[in-house]
Amino acid sequence: MRRSRPLMDEIMQQEIRPLLAVDIIEQLHRQFALLSGGRGKDGAPIITFPEYSGFNDLPDDDFLNVVTYLTSIPSMDAASIGFIVIIDRRRDKWSSVKASLARIAGLSDNFLPHGIPGLKQFVNGAFPGNLQLVLVLRPSRLIQRTIADIGIRLHRDDFKMKVPIVMLNSLSDLQGYIDKGQLTCELGGNLEYCHSQWIHHRTAIENFALTVKTTAHMLQKFGTDLAETELPNDVQCTKDLLASHSEKHSKLKDELKLAMKQGTTLLSCIRDQANKSESHKLNPDETENLTTVERLLAQLDETENAFEQFWSRHHLKLEQCLQLRHFEQDFREVKVSLDGSMEALAGLSDTGDGAAHVEQLLKDLKALEDKTQEFLEKAQLHALHGDQLIQSNHYAVDSIRPKCVELRRICDDFSNEAKKKLGILSKSLEIQRGIEKVNQWCESGVYLLASQALDKCQSQEGAESALQDIENFMEMAEKLELGNLRDLHEQHGTILSEYVKVIVDKALQRLADVQEMFEKRHVSLKRLSAKQTRPVQPVAPRPESSPKRPTPKSPRPASTVANRRCPDNSNALKQSADADLARKKNIRKSKGGIKIEVMHEESQGGSSHVLVTSESEESLSNRRRHIMTELIETERLYVEELQSIMEGYAAALDNSELSHLIPPGLDNKKEVLFGNLSEIYEFHNRTFLKELENCIEKPELVGTCFLKRKEELQIYEKYCQNKPRSEALWRQCGDSLFFQECQKRLDHKLSLDAYLLKPVQRITKYQLMLKEMLKCSKNSEGTVELEEALATMLDIIKSVNDSMHQIAITGFEGNLSELGKLLMQGSFNIWTDHKKVHSKVKDLARFKPMQRHLFLYNKILLFCKKREETSDGHEKSPSYSFKHSLKMSAVGITENVKGDNKKFEVWYNGREEVYIVQASSVDVKNMWVSEMRKVLTGQLEACREASQLHQRISENIYHAPMRMRKPVLRQSDSSSPETGYKRSSPSPNMRQKRGELSDKQNMYNMTYIYTELIHTMKSCAIMCKYIHFYMMASNLVVMYAGMVTHTHKLCLPLCKPREGEELNFITRTAGRIISEALLSEP
Repeated sequence: MRRSRPLMDEIMQQEIRPLLAVDIIEQLHRQFALLSGGRGKDGAPIITFPEYSGFNDLPDDDFLNVVTYLTSIPSMDAASIGFIVIIDRRRDKWSSVKASLARIAGLSDNFLPHGIPGLKQFVNGAFPGNLQLVLVLRPSRLIQRTIADIGIRLHRDDFKMKVPIVMLNSLSDLQGYIDKGQLTCELGGNLEYCHSQWIHHRTAIENFALTVKTTAHMLQKFGTDLAETELPNDVQCTKDLLASHSEKHSKLKDELKLAMKQGTTLLSCIRDQANKSESHKLNPDETENLTTVERLLAQLDETENAFEQFWSRHHLKLEQCLQLRHFEQDFREVKVSLDGSMEALAGLSDTGDGAAHVEQLLKDLKALEDKTQEFLEKAQLHALHGDQLIQSNHYAVDSIRPKCVELRRICDDFSNEAKKKLGILSKSLEIQRGIEKVNQWCESGVYLLASQALDKCQSQEGAESALQDIENFMEMAEKLELGNLRDLHEQHGTILSEYVKVIVDKALQRLADVQEMFEKRHVSLKRLSAKQTRPVQPVAPRPESSPKRPTPKSPRPASTVANRRCPDNSNALKQSADADLARKKNIRKSKGGIKIEVMHEESQGGSSHVLVTSESEESLSNRRRHIMTELIETERLYVEELQSIMEGYAAALDNSELSHLIPPGLDNKKEVLFGNLSEIYEFHNRTFLKELENCIEKPELVGTCFLKRKEELQIYEKYCQNKPRSEALWRQCGDSLFFQECQKRLDHKLSLDAYLLKPVQRITKYQLMLKEMLKCSKNSEGTVELEEALATMLDIIKSVNDSMHQIAITGFEGNLSELGKLLMQGSFNIWTDHKKVHSKVKDLARFKPMQRHLFLYNKILLFCKKREETSDGHEKSPSYSFKHSLKMSAVGITENVKGDNKKFEVWYNGREEVYIVQASSVDVKNMWVSEMRKVLTGQLEACREASQLHQRISENIYHAPMRMRKPVLRQSDSSSPETGYKRSSPSPNMRQKRGELSDKQNMYNMTYIYTELIHTMKSCAIMCKYIHFYMMASNLVVMYAGMVTHTHKLCLPLCKPREGEELNFITRTAGRIISEALLSEP
């Protein structure tokens, strides 16, 4: 029982498995059974078994498959009536009839399919369908007919058939059971039947049905895939998905079209057969085939319509998803731009330290608004696009609407903040201009008060003129509406910074003080003018003793008072007026009221000079402390910024966590990007900051720090020289994710390139602070050091600037580092005048100047052509193409050229070549002439020193005592190679005495000559390096070298071992000096 259930399932699966014509195409072509399409009188389908010689030899499987397939073709209604089987055995024997009936009536063991045990017990009948009637056309021959009649009577019960078996003698008997129109021509009917055509139609119909089924399954599976697809979150993936689905849809659409074409073609074939003649009518099976094809076509059309509707909805959703992703991407880009503009707007100060600063802030605000206007327009258009998506019934309305609201809010916030900041800056500018007008008026007023001489005011004309000047100047204050500053301060005090409030208060206080001074001066001058212009009244003479007559005031006391007060005051006023006249050309803002208070006291003659000096010194001391505090605070901030760069960027390049973010172009280029920034950081952090902090109590001594560290500060020259390479590398890699991540971790508002500019800004800031410190440190302790420190820093900045130009020189074949320090560099107009050049070319050259950039060194003068090079759309960087050079040893100058005080001449090789150089200004020309004069003067002094050395050494060597030289000569000439004459040998005693004497003399000679020669050779070597009279210096060295060699040969045989080693060492040293000297040619 356990095994029967799987067996039953297998059998049922085999029974319900559809059997197609293509599966049994070979068996069908044998035509041992056929379904002609005829019907019985009650509509029962007719299956015909025509005469087939090999019927008895048919395999049982083939017979079962064909009969099963034929019974499955009619409709269920027709099959339910039952099948009529016609067995045509007219030309056969009874044995064939018996075998046919046996196969139809019951299944033998051989009849069952092989490999399926137990099938015989399961099947209760041989015929797979409902059998209604069996008609047998018995054999036509008499004997076989008789045998058939007997056999059927004897074996009828053996067949166990529940339906009648009718034995027919002829076709006419058959027509008694079935109409002639339902029988084929072979059976005496007129039913048209072509077995091959029937097989073709069946295979075509079944193939089409299978195609329809497969297509429907593909559409169903594709629809399931579409329904289960998750929508991507980015634009590119959405595009890819939409393209992929569209491609699949197109393929399925082609499959549908192909299936529809196949069905339409099949339907046409069936209909064409029916329409080939008017009398021809389709038999029920053909009609059923037609109906089946039409039904399949209708089913296919419905499937296509349903699929297209589903695809339209899915495609619309994908397109809306793509629209949404585009919208979200554009939203993010616009929002980032607007957020950046909002941050820039928030970072823009709304109050400045002066009118110029506020004007610059307004320009920056206008530039920011212009730049952001494009983003605002994009945001508005994007919001409108979002509204359109919402109106088009987009599925993501809940996601689109908040973004539209957010965009409009950001636009409104920026516009409102910009308007607010514009209003504040406008009011701030108005206030700053008012402050400047007040300060300028006060400066001019103090100058006016100081310039009015008191002695001139004693006369009527002088007093009236001074009074008129005072009144005109006071009227100018009304015209300038200086009082508006107070109103602006009261109205807009809430928007002003504390610093601006302080300077406004100081300006108003200064205005009040100066106005008070003018009022007092006005009263004084009016009183003086009234005294001078009082008319003299004629009166009658009265006695002098009359008590009623008042004694007239003598002018003498007033004069005396004036004379007592005038010397000090007049000198002070004169000094103040001179100082103001000197400062009149460059009026600047006054941070305090010191000068005004001093002028006020002097003009009124109130306080003493000692009080003024003490107040000024106290104020100057406060300013020095303020400058020193600012210097130290900015230095600390500078060190912190350098530290953040080294730890946040430079160290991050070695961090393995960020290695995947480092762009390939940055590999092994750490030193190019940062230069010697680590060296700068170490110097400031460990040394310079601490030394500056030690000067907090004595700011005026800060100059010593700069003088002490002037050599270390030269490290900025190397950093600035590397800066172009660093900037080029930054332009290449600055947008990488690595730098963005580092900036995010450091919480820096500015990118790395802004911080890499800090050292350049810092080195130029020092000289500004030293200037300010020097202004308030005149005639005090440390003033000399401050002046030297300022000159040193200016020289360092000049050196840095010159080095930046020097590294841009191209085409020079030599080594620039061997030329020494770069003294001067600048651009000039050059005219040439060469003796060897043809006269016409010469005249043309005089009138056509060349633009050349000159570089002055101790040894050489370079002529270069300046070129502007642009790289990657960035700022132009200059380069200097080398043209030619002049050795300074053969250069001369003419300081003045007729017709233009900005020109000077540079001539070469005795005016063989003359270059007329035109500077941009007279000051530039004077600096160049002065520097070149120093170089030429130094050469002349070096030449004189060389000549003096040569003369001194010659006298010391060649005028030595004869007693020092004769023994040497005798010994050296004892054997003359030239004459071949050999002197006779002296006696042993004489040789011993002479030997002892020669040893002493030679050692003395060696000591003296070597000392002088080595010292002289060193001097010549130095001259060869630092002067340009190479031929003379090298000749001296060669001459001294010969002398050393000669002395060495003379003295070496007489030296002891240790002395010989010293002599060899000295000789090698001399040889090295000779080589260095001879190789030192520029």
